[in-house]
Amino acid sequence: MTRKHAATTILGAIMLASTSCAPAPAQSLSADGAAQSFSFLADRYFSDVYFHFSPTLGTQAGLHQYDSQLEDYSPATIQKQTAALHEYEKKLAAIDPSALDASPAADYAMLLNSIRSSLLTLEVIRPWEKNPDAYSSGITNSAFVIMERNYAPADVRLRALIEREKQMPQVLEEARRNLKNPPRIYTEIALEQIEGLVSFFVSDVPKAFKDVTDPATRAAFDKSNGAVIQALREYGAWMKSDLMPRSNGDFRFGAETFAKKLSYDEMVDIPLDRLLDIAYADLHKNQAEFARIAKEIDPTKTPTEVLAELATIHPAPDKLLDSFHNTFDSLIAFINTHHIITIPSTVQPTLEETPPFMRATTLASMDPPGPFETHSTKAYFNVTLPEKNWTAAHLAEHMASFNVGTIVSTSVHEAYPGHYTQFLWMPQFPSNIRKVIGANTNIEGWAHYTEQMMLDEGYAAAPANATPEQVREARLIKLGQLQDALLRDARFVNSIKLHTGQFTFDQAVDFFVKEGYQSHSVGLVETKRGTADATYLYYTLGKLEIMKLREDVKKKQGAAFNLQNFHDAFMRQGFAPVKIIRKTMLHDDSPVL
Repeated sequence: MTRKHAATTILGAIMLASTSCAPAPAQSLSADGAAQSFSFLADRYFSDVYFHFSPTLGTQAGLHQYDSQLEDYSPATIQKQTAALHEYEKKLAAIDPSALDASPAADYAMLLNSIRSSLLTLEVIRPWEKNPDAYSSGITNSAFVIMERNYAPADVRLRALIEREKQMPQVLEEARRNLKNPPRIYTEIALEQIEGLVSFFVSDVPKAFKDVTDPATRAAFDKSNGAVIQALREYGAWMKSDLMPRSNGDFRFGAETFAKKLSYDEMVDIPLDRLLDIAYADLHKNQAEFARIAKEIDPTKTPTEVLAELATIHPAPDKLLDSFHNTFDSLIAFINTHHIITIPSTVQPTLEETPPFMRATTLASMDPPGPFETHSTKAYFNVTLPEKNWTAAHLAEHMASFNVGTIVSTSVHEAYPGHYTQFLWMPQFPSNIRKVIGANTNIEGWAHYTEQMMLDEGYAAAPANATPEQVREARLIKLGQLQDALLRDARFVNSIKLHTGQFTFDQAVDFFVKEGYQSHSVGLVETKRGTADATYLYYTLGKLEIMKLREDVKKKQGAAFNLQNFHDAFMRQGFAPVKIIRKTMLHDDSPVL
């Protein structure tokens, strides 16, 4: 999903520690024994390791026994966590996956890869030494996941938050000890966000619990919240005076680490030079289509001039949320009428402003409840609204990202039939592993795939006997979809070139502008994101994998192929890598691309 809480998933999800472990499975097991051993081991991993030592993720998942706890970022815990992950890797290796049925064997591969990815992050990428924002935004997210949902009475949640807040100043102390020569851009991002984080604790958190009237609870909250505010202010001052002057590190992963991460997270082992060829081919195809549509809109203008006109066709900033909401009904009606995919619920997501700790790197995102949440089932569609102190030029650049075309493609991507629809299918996923662990080439690949698929199927097309204005609007919407596709193509290229040293930061920003047809403001945000979210090529990569899978299934089924059946079958597989879904739907090991 265009998931919120990036800082937590970068660092918090891997902050685990050793615990009592299940006995090692026997080396030789029957099929039933292997299945039972794997099921037991997976359950223990999640309960004793993954969530127990990443309590913020536990809260997000809907497991509220973790609400009063907070991640421990001490070096001793990192060492214990590394040992625990190696121990579980060995325990999984003791199980023969060939003794498992197809679905649990796929789950086995996903879990093993997830553990190895966490080890790669801890031992090689080492964000706990490099990323100061992971600490400050991380603790902010830890508060946000308690306050955002009414899964329990406000006084119950506030007491849990107080316990969590008591531990937050220590997290920032650990940051001071852990951070060693971070990349300058990481410290700049952390400083850019710190004022918003302080404001969040000063204003937003107290407002969320304003109805709690118990004097003792209010007094305890005032004390814990005040300590967090003070700690964040001191952390910001420390970053500015102490950390920034010695922030000379390198954010680049390097080719070997990049390829390993892609293999573990996405089950994609295509050589990086071949992936770049794929990226450029899709980029050039979309640029050519953009030029064709732009010429149809106005043959007297260049594509760049038409794009500049498109950038001005957007709602007023104070009507931005309403504009997104207005697309939901038409999307749902089209999906149902044209049999695109089954939508399991009629409940729509709730639109709200992006939380402050995400605004530096995110324009829009979907925030669904966790897979185990039973008391608060709202999903939130976050949109980054303009700040009141922005210049007119900054405001214009920001709103250009929400033009008439990109509002449609963003609504499709985040809601129908994109991420929100994925969330609605979650109860039907075949295992907890596929609810908790996910490949972004599936999650983001699906959402990006739907942007083009919906227009290909006729959504927002000009009606028969359309007026010139209706034809023009349909073309502008298509142009906006292509602009979003070019944004993802630019991510594809930049992710590889940034992290293998082929692009500087400024060259990456320039590539977003010149080749991805984005504003400089968007290019800057996107490049900042790419320095830490290294493999964010998964949007286009996943889209292309899904399109190839669809064509291969269509070829195999012939006249029996049905688009809704294909999409429903894809959804039922959960967040598994496309490689796994291919094997399930095609019963072969043919290449993903």
